[in-house]
Amino acid sequence: MVAVLEVGAFITSVAAGRVGDIIGRRGTLFIGAIIFAIGGAVQTFTPGFWVMVVGRIIAGFGVGLLSTIVPIYQSEISPPEHRGALACMEFTVNIFGYASSVWIDYFCSFIDSNLAWRIPLSVQCAIGLFLAFGSLAMPESPRWLLDTDKDAEGMRVLSDLHGGDPDDVIAKAEFAEIKERIMIERESGEGRTYAVMWKRYKRRVLLAMSSQAFAQLNGINVISYYAPRVFEEAGWVGRDAILMTGINAIIYILSTIPPWYLVDRWGRRVILLSGAVVMGLALTATGWWMYIDVPETPKAVVTCVIIYNAAFGYSWGPLPWLYPPEIMPLAVRAKGVSLSTATNWAFNFLVGEMTPVLQETIQWRLYPMHGFFCACSFVVVYFLYPETKGVPLEEMDAVFGEEELEERLEDEESERSSLVSRRSRRSRSSISRLSVSIPQTSQGSGTGWFSRLLGGPDRREASYQPIRGGDE
Repeated sequence: MVAVLEVGAFITSVAAGRVGDIIGRRGTLFIGAIIFAIGGAVQTFTPGFWVMVVGRIIAGFGVGLLSTIVPIYQSEISPPEHRGALACMEFTVNIFGYASSVWIDYFCSFIDSNLAWRIPLSVQCAIGLFLAFGSLAMPESPRWLLDTDKDAEGMRVLSDLHGGDPDDVIAKAEFAEIKERIMIERESGEGRTYAVMWKRYKRRVLLAMSSQAFAQLNGINVISYYAPRVFEEAGWVGRDAILMTGINAIIYILSTIPPWYLVDRWGRRVILLSGAVVMGLALTATGWWMYIDVPETPKAVVTCVIIYNAAFGYSWGPLPWLYPPEIMPLAVRAKGVSLSTATNWAFNFLVGEMTPVLQETIQWRLYPMHGFFCACSFVVVYFLYPETKGVPLEEMDAVFGEEELEERLEDEESERSSLVSRRSRRSRSSISRLSVSIPQTSQGSGTGWFSRLLGGPDRREASYQPIRGGDE
């Protein structure tokens, strides 16, 4: 019953790449939320086990669409210098939802009827509908709009994202940069199939998939799904185990706040590496305390689990949702992220199915086993993951050393010069040739509140500086 949701999520997360490219990011978000609410209703009014399983699968279909499209949408509307912080904020609210579910479970456990589980399940219906209708008030991704030649609407959204001034220089420069990248990819003549993506961007796809695989193999769902059982193993009984899970969830939320300020300062690599070290040590200590089984074990295990959860919330919780949409190019971003998200749900299902079995068979050894995977993730990140902090999405090729498109134009000197050595001149001329209808809006002044909060540069006072081909 627990793991079957991941089956539905896996199926639609694979399909979400195609769906997101056809109907857009906002439309996919709306459909996913509606499906999720329907699945929640089936679970709420279930007469028995198998209907509950069907409801979980339907809800999983919605979760698969949402978990794929939300990180894509998030990355495509965020400025480079705050992209990491915004993704981490989204993860914080995600964990707030998880913590809320734990505390709703705890308080409903005092109800002496089947309402004790029907009420918690009904809450997801209300949240799903709120998300669905709220998505109708959100703008479409400007990158998807430009990729589908809705240039006027795309320019309007970019202007709104930069404060509402249709003459904003940074918005126009970003428009030209995005459109230029789209036109270059079209001129290459390559398709947008999964096969082409795998052939050309194999390294990026594997890195995106590995980030989501390690997020699960590093042990989080041993804690998230089965935390009450973990605490029961350590000596907490019944409702006290749920209470400990709720306290752990509050600390989990608090641990997701530091990355708001650190991810765009320290970068992705430092946070992933440090998180893997702390998580591995905490899991190993958890197994050791269960092995020696002394009177101090219950409190020691709670402490270790809280430390582990805090380290995960600070590192491997938010960043595997940020990294894949960052490193995938626009032409295949939805498809690439769909594969990474499908990987998440595949390993999510694997861990959800195997954890109860392993808790019975290998017992305390389960926790150092996941600690070993934390060590593996440290090695992979250290040697293979490039830093993406502050890099515009359209300039990610330089990070990976993939400039094939420019190389194909090497013999055409005038065109190559236009693309590389005189990119800024081309951007200005592209802007001047544009004929788009942009609604007039009021222009803001002063430093943006988000930049003031995080201490970053104000986009209205900075100039848009794409990475040049020679800056690699």
